[in-house]
Amino acid sequence: MKRYLLDTNICVHFMRQKFGVDEHIEKVGWEHCCISEVTVAELLFGAERSNNVERNLQLVTDFCQDIKVIPLSSALCCYARSKAALYSQGTPIEDLDLFIGCTAVANQMIMVTENKKHLERIPNIEIENWVHRG
Repeated sequence: MKRYLLDTNICVHFMRQKFGVDEHIEKVGWEHCCISEVTVAELLFGAERSNNVERNLQLVTDFCQDIKVIPLSSALCCYARSKAALYSQGTPIEDLDLFIGCTAVANQMIMVTENKKHLERIPNIEIENWVHRG
């Protein structure tokens, strides 16, 4: 069965119950969806900067307890190799995004993101966008 790594923007849409993301998760099965440790950090940062810190921290905590979190260490070699290649090509990607994308590649997962154009520069990445706007 395919496994999916949800990007931070996908997690935010899920928690806000927007754009049909929850339906996609239900379709593929919650047990086949994971997030990176970097995504946890980004979600916590967003909660800390929000207007309702306590409520949003609880939302993030609950979400992270219900989904498998993939350790950053699994992506270190892919990150180094990809960052070097992207710099050589003059097309670097922001470090946190690169870590998330490389977590998907290193663990043979499909990256679920709205940032397809940005992340598709990572070698060997497979991307899906589950967001349906409009």
